[in-house]
Amino acid sequence: MTAPVPDLSKLTINRDVPSRRVRRAFRTTVAIAVGAVVLVVAVLWAVRRGGVPVVQVATATVVGAGAGTSTGVVANGYVVARTQASVSAKIPGRLAYLGVSEGSHVDAGQVIARLENADYAAAVTQAEAVLGAERATLRETQADRDELRLEATRAHDVRTRNPQLISQQDADIADSKAAQADARVAAEQARVQAAQAAVEVAHATLENTLIRAPFTGTVLRKDAEVGEVVAPSVGGGLTRGAVVTMADMATLEVEVDVNEAYIAQVQLGEPARITLDAYPDASFRGAVRLVVPTADRQKATVQVKVSILERDARILPEMGARVEFLESARRGAGPAPRPRVVVPGDAVHSDGGETVVWLVQGGRLERRVIDAGPVSGGLREVRSGLVGGERLLLSGVEHPAPGMHVTVAGAP
Repeated sequence: MTAPVPDLSKLTINRDVPSRRVRRAFRTTVAIAVGAVVLVVAVLWAVRRGGVPVVQVATATVVGAGAGTSTGVVANGYVVARTQASVSAKIPGRLAYLGVSEGSHVDAGQVIARLENADYAAAVTQAEAVLGAERATLRETQADRDELRLEATRAHDVRTRNPQLISQQDADIADSKAAQADARVAAEQARVQAAQAAVEVAHATLENTLIRAPFTGTVLRKDAEVGEVVAPSVGGGLTRGAVVTMADMATLEVEVDVNEAYIAQVQLGEPARITLDAYPDASFRGAVRLVVPTADRQKATVQVKVSILERDARILPEMGARVEFLESARRGAGPAPRPRVVVPGDAVHSDGGETVVWLVQGGRLERRVIDAGPVSGGLREVRSGLVGGERLLLSGVEHPAPGMHVTVAGAP
């Protein structure tokens, strides 16, 4: 009997169809390749993007076009009170009472502090007692004088009627006693006046222990506390000078230093725009109150005081402020002011002995030679080279070059 032949067709390998493991490896390889391409593209884009500097720009501004517009003169300074004082005691002593604190409103003459004054009060009582005693002595002396005057008068009357009753010598003695009584009264009147003056001195000294507000205003700072020794001037150690510092808030103004090259454009009474560093989004109306008639030779500036026309509780002494001087209607009545171009001082550079700015046009830098004036409040007047409206490089490129490609910050 013949054995059956096994069917080997199932063991045939089909080499035209890839195995599952090969397909999986192929898909993994493709994914890695695609990721590598994407990564290379991202790196190239980042490198290309990082090669274009992102810069900050500013615009050249035209000013001085008419009344109410900026003259281009800007100055920085501080808010100060025209009426301000450090209030101190007139005599040295220990502070026994302090009735105010920072921000307290006080009226002129109001008692804001007191020194320990028991000894001065006792001195007043003693001086008044001495005055009373001297006045009593004066009344007694005056009574004696009046009696001696009457005796002298009677002696003369008797001698007139009968010279034999009273001799001339007795009459002269009576006159002499009356004259002596007048002298004693005059001396006692002088002592009464001296006692009266002593009382006034004692009262004045006692009053000096009271520290009063010299004017109506607001307390800015307490400089001493109860229990501390204060004096008219600091003597070292634990002695304090001022008790409080106060100011009249109605006299607040801004003091700024204007470059002397632009001081001719600042005139008394002309308007100004005041901006506080603490509130850059708010501005206040001002007017030029005083141009100090002297210059600071070291800084080449002239101090200008600008009154604040709009009172606001936010305006406090010693705040930093920026003042922009404006064209007035008086100037507008005359010849039309010459428009001027001003740019931020940081946009102007020195390059090869020339004053230049870098214009940003079409995403590229362009070098422009200009004639610029001195800095005033962070701005510089451009006398020639710009017409206004140009975009200027402020920052972002350390070594600019003509034609350099740049991207403006914030630009789409």
